[in-house]
Amino acid sequence: MSLNFLQLRHLRYFLGIVDAGSFTRAAGMLHVAQPALSQQMAALEAELGVALLQRGGRGIRPTAAGELFYREAASIIEHVEQLGHMVRSAAEEPEGLVRLGMSSGFAVCWACDFMEACRVMLPKVHLRLVVGDMLRMRPLIATRALDICVLLEDEPIQGFTRQPLFHQPLSMVGLLLAEDVAHTISLERLAQVPLVLPTRPNAVRSVLDRAFQEAGLSPNCIAEVDTFASALSLVNAGIGNVIVPNIFFGAPGHGDLRLIAIDPPLHVTACLVYSGTSPPAFAARAVGDLLITHVELALRNRSGRGC
Repeated sequence: MSLNFLQLRHLRYFLGIVDAGSFTRAAGMLHVAQPALSQQMAALEAELGVALLQRGGRGIRPTAAGELFYREAASIIEHVEQLGHMVRSAAEEPEGLVRLGMSSGFAVCWACDFMEACRVMLPKVHLRLVVGDMLRMRPLIATRALDICVLLEDEPIQGFTRQPLFHQPLSMVGLLLAEDVAHTISLERLAQVPLVLPTRPNAVRSVLDRAFQEAGLSPNCIAEVDTFASALSLVNAGIGNVIVPNIFFGAPGHGDLRLIAIDPPLHVTACLVYSGTSPPAFAARAVGDLLITHVELALRNRSGRGC
């Protein structure tokens, strides 16, 4: 295909036709005469040498090639629309949309405070938060559907650029019992208590599975959950205990929940992750820098309380 042929208008026209489902509706939305719109699409298909659209009684639908073209065209248009924000941000202050991914544990413990900090410190940045496990996050990071992501890692995820945030021991969290005065729990004892574990794949679960396997033990798993919020609700109900990095309970407000260190220690690493193909935009870097500061303050607060 000639590089001089394909222009942004072809992408916008194609997206408009697929979204509208017909040339007539698309022509009205795009303010382009229908014959001209049809000619542009015919020329585009001829240049590419493949059919992008199926014309039928139920309207216009993309072919398999058209679906791929739609996804890539939508991504290109989105980046072009962000370009103005990026240029202005580089000259002035961060501006534009930043898509931030968080694992559910981070979201439960930090999302509200962090989003409020972004609102105050980065008023021209629109933060879009996506919460999910690594299975959901990996393709979103790879395709740049997420600008940055904060995740727990057991082992580095290949193909991405990362900045470590902290390396912390895991602890068991459960309801505080008057007769339970221990400050640490052995792996053998941990295997006996009822545990609410994250479903695989999960960084915390990987660390626990490996530790139990090496010790020849099996955990007393009473439930597996996809989100930290679900695990926390079971813990608050007194049904079981959860294993988390210490920093997740570094702030007050967890009621009767008690943190008990695992001995010998088991660790996970938290990282700020983004696609390794190119650095994040200026606004995304600003959000990342603020997140790093947020984490450093949380770690300092925990240290100051001697936790």
